[in-house]
Amino acid sequence: MSIMDNAVYVDGKRTANPAGIEETCEITRERGGIAWVDLAWPEPEEIRAVAQEFSLHRLAVEDAINAHQRPKIELYDDVLYVVLHPARNVDDDGDGLVDRVEFGEVHAWVGPDFVVTIRRSATPDLASMRARLESEPNVLRRGPAAILAALLDQVVDTYRPVVMRLRADIDRIEDQLFSRDPEVSLRIYGVTREVIGLQRATHPLVDIVREVHDEEAGQPDTKHDPGYVEMHRDLRNVLDHAVKHAETSDTFRALLTNALNVHSTLVTQEQNEEMRRMSEQGLKQDEQVKKISAWAAILFAPTLIGTIYGMNFDYMPELHWPLGYPLAIAAMVGLGAVFYRIFKKVGWL
Repeated sequence: MSIMDNAVYVDGKRTANPAGIEETCEITRERGGIAWVDLAWPEPEEIRAVAQEFSLHRLAVEDAINAHQRPKIELYDDVLYVVLHPARNVDDDGDGLVDRVEFGEVHAWVGPDFVVTIRRSATPDLASMRARLESEPNVLRRGPAAILAALLDQVVDTYRPVVMRLRADIDRIEDQLFSRDPEVSLRIYGVTREVIGLQRATHPLVDIVREVHDEEAGQPDTKHDPGYVEMHRDLRNVLDHAVKHAETSDTFRALLTNALNVHSTLVTQEQNEEMRRMSEQGLKQDEQVKKISAWAAILFAPTLIGTIYGMNFDYMPELHWPLGYPLAIAAMVGLGAVFYRIFKKVGWL
């Protein structure tokens, strides 16, 4: 079985390390303590075995087996079922630069005397969280609620480096926005996809933390217990951080939307400028064509007359006429002048 850790706590101290789930339940009942079972990437059969020992609700078990659930909190009788989406920055090629943001999944059942956690993510580090709690027996003495509060705090802490990385990415996008870089739009879409993932993880988390806080604060026998009062303060702090991350993700989404609009505007302006240049070039070419056509028409009359004279006819009236040649030249010049005035008037010359 993929059990990462399995322990029974009595009065905030670890008293047993059972080898199996059945033994965990027996020791918990015998000693009146609390059990914490942590599994990582378990098989469906393993989840069903744990569910059977702790009498977990079948709907929650199905969700845990199917995975890919949205962040949520649900109450089945006296057992809370919580789904959380921690996040982490991932360096795929090992060059020290963050390539993407990965969102994992953590499932937790919190009962009166037990906590079962299922991890499908490299974060959060529940081993270090357990070690920290075990070093503070006064915290663990508060029972499963203290473990859930610590888990919520741990998940919220995973968003901080992700938010810092996304902020740096958005700053770079804003710097590159006016650099005419054609890949800016791809970067905007890539970061937007990660920001949407952050929104999906943090917005439901706000409601989850608030509901846990209100549930624990409403217990009548804990209002005057200093330990529980401190836990409620910690939960309020976690809630503040969750709200901050949710609001930051909304701000990032708005900034990226504005950046995409600005980029689209710049691209449109560049396209319009290119079309304007092409239009001006086309107009210049039209003017050249007009001038060439006009001069070709002007030269057409002399060419026609000269061509006729070059046909070497024997019987042409003007061939033996003394004024034939001057009149032909005059006709060439006259027709050229007429065409020139016409084309000058219509603006071709």
